[in-house]
Amino acid sequence: MVTERDYLPAMGQHALLFLYDPCTRLAGVGRLHDELLDQADVRPGHRVLEIGCGTGNVVLRLARRTPGADVLGTDPDPRALRRGHRKAVRRGLPVRFERAFADELPVPDASVDRVLSSYMLHHLDDADKPRVMAEVHRVLRPGGELHLIDAAGGHAHPRLAGNTPDRVVALIRDAGLDATESGRGHRRGPVGHYVLYRAVRRP
Repeated sequence: MVTERDYLPAMGQHALLFLYDPCTRLAGVGRLHDELLDQADVRPGHRVLEIGCGTGNVVLRLARRTPGADVLGTDPDPRALRRGHRKAVRRGLPVRFERAFADELPVPDASVDRVLSSYMLHHLDDADKPRVMAEVHRVLRPGGELHLIDAAGGHAHPRLAGNTPDRVVALIRDAGLDATESGRGHRRGPVGHYVLYRAVRRP
């Protein structure tokens, strides 16, 4: 059972969810998803979990690119998950979707090879971020990796102001993961400056 609590939906309002896929497609966000997946280097047989998967664009892209990967998308928004599931069925892709908050993931300890996160971190309140990273550490196998892409921070918007690379790296490291910027980050993308991060759970 998922405990009911507030969350920020993909478009900021539930009523605007129908615009999410067209807007991200027109903005060219798929290119950023490809960068994230290139960095993650998922192989057949890997178990992969995305936190905050929304309507499933990243996990569906991954399943198409890497047949044989075990792919699960999680999100607190049941409407977004239903859209993701319908897209997976239409495309014949074996992606599973499950409702969950990012600090209560529905998988056992040390069971995941890759955790993915795409433009989700800035949706969280600062108080929630350490719990989410602790949960990522819990579910990753030793040697497993977190791959995260998000806005570069430093913006006037309160949810983005503190999302600077040094703070994000510190947050990930405080959870016990070895974290770096990828070197391909802090670039200008279709939705503003962004950073790619990579973190590894120590063996």
